[in-house]
Amino acid sequence: MTESTITSVLVANRGEIARRVFASCRRAGLGAIAVFSDADADSPHVDDADAAVRLAGVTPAETYLDGKKIVAAALAAGADAVHPGYGFLSENAGFARTVLDAGLNWIGPRPDSIERMGSKVAAKKMMADAGVPVLAELDPADITDADLPVLVKASAGGGGRGMRVVRTLADLPGQLDAARREAASAFGDPTVFCERYLENGRHVEVQILADRHGTVWAVGERECSIQRRHQKVIEEAPSPLVDAIEGMRPRLFDAARRAAQAIGYEGAGTVEFLADGSGQFHFLEMNTRLQVEHPVTECTTGLDLVDLQFRIADGDPLDPEPPPVHGHSVEARLYAEDPARDWQPQSGTVHRFALPQEAREFDVLRHTGVRVDSGVVAGTEVGVHYDAMLAKVISYAPTRDRAVRLLASTLTRTEIHGIVTNRDLLVAVLRHSAFRAGETDTAFFDTHGLAELSAPIASAQAEAISAIAAALAESAANRAAATVNAGLPSGWRNLPSQPQVKRFTGVHDDHEVHYRITRDGVRIDGRDDLGVVGFTPDRVVLDVDGVRRVFAVARYGDAVHVDSSLGPVRLTAVPRFVDPTARIATGSLLAPMPGSVTRLGAAVGDVVDAGRPLVWIEAMKMEHTVTAPTAGTLTTLAVEVGDQVAVGAVLAVVTPHDEAAPDESPDNEGGHHLEELS
Repeated sequence: MTESTITSVLVANRGEIARRVFASCRRAGLGAIAVFSDADADSPHVDDADAAVRLAGVTPAETYLDGKKIVAAALAAGADAVHPGYGFLSENAGFARTVLDAGLNWIGPRPDSIERMGSKVAAKKMMADAGVPVLAELDPADITDADLPVLVKASAGGGGRGMRVVRTLADLPGQLDAARREAASAFGDPTVFCERYLENGRHVEVQILADRHGTVWAVGERECSIQRRHQKVIEEAPSPLVDAIEGMRPRLFDAARRAAQAIGYEGAGTVEFLADGSGQFHFLEMNTRLQVEHPVTECTTGLDLVDLQFRIADGDPLDPEPPPVHGHSVEARLYAEDPARDWQPQSGTVHRFALPQEAREFDVLRHTGVRVDSGVVAGTEVGVHYDAMLAKVISYAPTRDRAVRLLASTLTRTEIHGIVTNRDLLVAVLRHSAFRAGETDTAFFDTHGLAELSAPIASAQAEAISAIAAALAESAANRAAATVNAGLPSGWRNLPSQPQVKRFTGVHDDHEVHYRITRDGVRIDGRDDLGVVGFTPDRVVLDVDGVRRVFAVARYGDAVHVDSSLGPVRLTAVPRFVDPTARIATGSLLAPMPGSVTRLGAAVGDVVDAGRPLVWIEAMKMEHTVTAPTAGTLTTLAVEVGDQVAVGAVLAVVTPHDEAAPDESPDNEGGHHLEELS
């Protein structure tokens, strides 16, 4: 082992990624330096670091994609190495050269290796020459009906950005243009290519580690087939497909090692393949960086992959063979998004994020348990400028079935307050019979129905009972905050009187809770099956059909979160009186979330058809197209290109043809759909 030349590491990234690298820095005794944008000034990764350097600006282009600013920050803070994390500049050969030219250590593969794998078009040709099976590249000009469906892909970058599935020739030109636009926005390179699209493929990847002395490890494989918009949602190691097919693993590992050796690779990387049910596979791409899903490999091998990156960068040799794989690990990505609304990204405050049992943070699991890699804490503001992933929750157990059950149970009981997430969908997938049987492919959501999979964990009945708990907790809170006669129960009367009423809106239904506080206790009108054992502002105990259950209640403004063994419930308290100025005109287009207006599709006075795209909003690396809700005339256009808009803001108004002026309506809004941007 050589003497270390690395003593302090600047991580050229943010959030969960930076925190993950910092954890290994601590274990290795290395200093940890953060960079942060103005939007991330209060981010947890800034607090985790020994020192932090501001990158003036908000957008990625102004901050985390500005290599010169990052190198200047490293030099100013006294770092002697730069770790790129994953995403942003992690696969940018020019940035790697800038780091090295500044006299800093680069914790990653050599720039020429990044460059050779940076173009997916060139990489596929190189892999074919090395004997790695590949899918043939298709020239867009030569594609016929017989080639369909095809996948349009960005040559640079990854993460599902710049990808489009095309099923008709008529759609091909528009999808090529959209993919080029997204690729240019995300990676600064508009080059795209096409290949045959496998509808029910299995996404299997091999973790590679290679030192500068010629040793190449294939450190187990991962399956990442559960995807939305070509981005991974659930990953696991080892792969159920590879486990099931005799002889597939040696062939897969051999192909991955060939890929690494073909470019003289050094460091951590991932070779991705698309496989079919028979065990045949084709090279997709090589990611010359650590992957988001690397924890499942760490937990099944006992390796700290980031620490190995440090050692390889210091010149240390790997052992001749990697450690064996033990047990099974599953990772779920918790996103700030609403799958039931076309995966619409969400923003806002994370009021609470608490797992039900002790979890290891950013650490390798060596016994049955749960790990969490998170970029948020209570109070974190989730904005619109960066990726929507909040955290990764990872389980490890001796068997796949136990690891899956443990992760599903943990997610179900995790308290997530203040922002809509994909948690319920993750649990539904993990508990689905097809997933439990290992039948996972990239069309999982299409095959099994997104509507069913994104349904709430808590049933309609559970939501109704949770609304009762919320009403009682609010009553207790009101009495606790009372300045006069606080010791008297709310609504108490000498004689029988009208019940108190509290109203809530839930996912399943609207709820109106009628209750009376009497000498003999609390009575809930219409619920003879339910007894109130006790209630405080944040804890309610109910007997439901003879079964005692505890409900934890938390309120943030009008948002009420109720957590219990019946499942998590989110309610909105309905005010007693509605402000008439809150009513919205018929034909209004509302912003689906905060973001920046990037394009306009019409001008005031234009006659438009229902469904015509009128406003494009960019947020959280997604492009949102807001369309006309009805045919008519565009009478109001309240935004311009470049405007920042809040969720629910009126963007425009389309007056229907049969109306002289807009009517008043509380719930009319334009349609919208989402496209991956970066």
